[in-house]
Amino acid sequence: MKEDKKPQVPKFNIYWLYGAIIFALLGMSIFGGNDSWQSLSKTNISNFEKYLNAGDVSEVIVIRNKSSVRVTLTSEALGKSEHQSINSKNIFGQENTSGPHYQFEVGSLELFEEKLEKARQQGIVFRLEFITVENRWIDALISFLPIIIIIGVWIFLMRRMSGGGAGGPGGQIFNIGKSKAKLFDKNTDVKTTFKDVAGLEGAKEEIQEIVDFLKNPTKYTILGGKIPKGALLVGSPGTGKTLLAKAVAGEAKVPFFSLSGSDFVEMFVGVGASRVRDLFKQAKDKSPSIIFIDEIDAIGRARGKSNITGSNDERENTLNQLLTEMDGFGTNTNVIVIAATNRADVLDKALMRAGRFDRQIYVDLPDLNERKEIFKVHLKPIKVIKTLDVDFLAKQTPGFSGADIANVCNEAALIAARKNKKSVGKQDFLDAVDRIIGGLEKKNKIITPEEKKTIAFHEAGHAIVSWLLEHAAPLVKVTIVPRGQSLGAAWYLPEERQIVRTEQMLDEMCAALGGRAAEKVMFDKISTGALSDLEKVTRQARAMVSVYGLNDTLGNITYYDSTGQAEYNFTKPYSEETARKIDHEISDIIENQYDRAISLLASSKDKLIQLADRLLEKEVIFKDDLENILGKRPFKTNEEKIEEAKQKK
Repeated sequence: MKEDKKPQVPKFNIYWLYGAIIFALLGMSIFGGNDSWQSLSKTNISNFEKYLNAGDVSEVIVIRNKSSVRVTLTSEALGKSEHQSINSKNIFGQENTSGPHYQFEVGSLELFEEKLEKARQQGIVFRLEFITVENRWIDALISFLPIIIIIGVWIFLMRRMSGGGAGGPGGQIFNIGKSKAKLFDKNTDVKTTFKDVAGLEGAKEEIQEIVDFLKNPTKYTILGGKIPKGALLVGSPGTGKTLLAKAVAGEAKVPFFSLSGSDFVEMFVGVGASRVRDLFKQAKDKSPSIIFIDEIDAIGRARGKSNITGSNDERENTLNQLLTEMDGFGTNTNVIVIAATNRADVLDKALMRAGRFDRQIYVDLPDLNERKEIFKVHLKPIKVIKTLDVDFLAKQTPGFSGADIANVCNEAALIAARKNKKSVGKQDFLDAVDRIIGGLEKKNKIITPEEKKTIAFHEAGHAIVSWLLEHAAPLVKVTIVPRGQSLGAAWYLPEERQIVRTEQMLDEMCAALGGRAAEKVMFDKISTGALSDLEKVTRQARAMVSVYGLNDTLGNITYYDSTGQAEYNFTKPYSEETARKIDHEISDIIENQYDRAISLLASSKDKLIQLADRLLEKEVIFKDDLENILGKRPFKTNEEKIEEAKQKK
């Protein structure tokens, strides 16, 4: 038996209301007054004067409140060819032979009236009428216009917020608790692979194993093992953490959800926790899958440390939900969370424990060999000379991250293009390194001869002291050309050390104080030019005393807190007496190295003068210039020592 279908009532469509309002407004503009119901041909005052003088005008109507004039032609004038193009029909298509036929605007009604009066005095006959048009409907509409606009905007916003479905633009207010993660799957073309990640061999190996977990889970579970639930990438900015995650997205061939920790943060209460729930629900529905949270410290900071008011923080609610979701996985859901941060010390301990982030992968700054591999990747799209030595570039960039190396390659290409070169050479890369480290050269900066001489002796002092000390960094070049915020600079090539001894730190501090010591030796005066040097040595001396325990006063004790608790502790971890001892020890270390630098320069004063004169002459000098003045450096670098050890073996 067929069921009787009830007639469907058509749903109310808001657009019918929009149409009715527009039609009503149009009707009021047409019939609201007698000034706009008819479409007239446009003319100007010059043509009107010509028609008037020719006797073609029978009537002139001046609308005072609109500075508008309407003109009616005589029946004889309508037959003339020059008036055949006038629009003599109203908006309904009806013929209008009675007029008016033309209309135009006037700037000054007084001047126009004077012209009409002169025409009458000349014997030209026409009917003249002055009127004022009243349009009550339009005036009422204008008075209600702000309210109408507000209502229209409100209706539009409500349509945007409540209509359009979950994925459309209309569902934004109701989708505020939905995850903002970007999904990469088989339908998304992700071109980054592990081949694009140079260096980072240890990190790549662990990440590749996670990808293998998802591709072949039974290989590990058959032996009773469990797939890791999370991996945390920790490292300095620019070392390649996010790049590794992109490579995972390109290699895994499983759904990959990518978002930032700040995407969970919202001004509304409960939104962050809701987005966490929605994210993990989507990941479980598409498992096996990967969730990548970049900059997880935005929501993963330790709870209770910065909560001064004692209230329940929205960020803590989000973190609590994240902890629950990560620990609530079953062993076979095949969802892995990868996160990245450069602030692992501030993360909550509950987030770091096994069962949530089972693996912590440290992505360190690249060493010499890794920098070489990174250069090879970034040099591929750049047209370089065939004789470019990549090993040399890697040696010139100690302490550079992968992002820094990419910036060096790009800057070198820009410098070569600025010089109209067809390929990028060695000097372009050296200029790029100088540009990134020191800033842009300012050759036009105004410096007095006395200041320039002081700068030359200051930089020469750095160069000579570092040349005469065994553990100081080898010098590359010295310049007195202003660059960035510095008036001069001595460029060194620091050796890559895994551990630093006391004598090495002291030699570096002595070399840093060589500039001020040279000013004292030559002029018996000191200047403000040593600010950055003093900042550096003070930081090093404080680290020696309060962090590394490299001192005679306090002994083997450190006040360094690797957990990050000291960031929220407003009291010192030592007494006032110990603070005085620390300050006294720091001052002794710095003053001893300053006296040592003065002694070295006083015994080599003639060489200091020669080097400063060479600097004033050339503005930039290199290692060869120092060898000509000071002789060959008597100390071997770590690289030379390693080569000797290899040869002995």
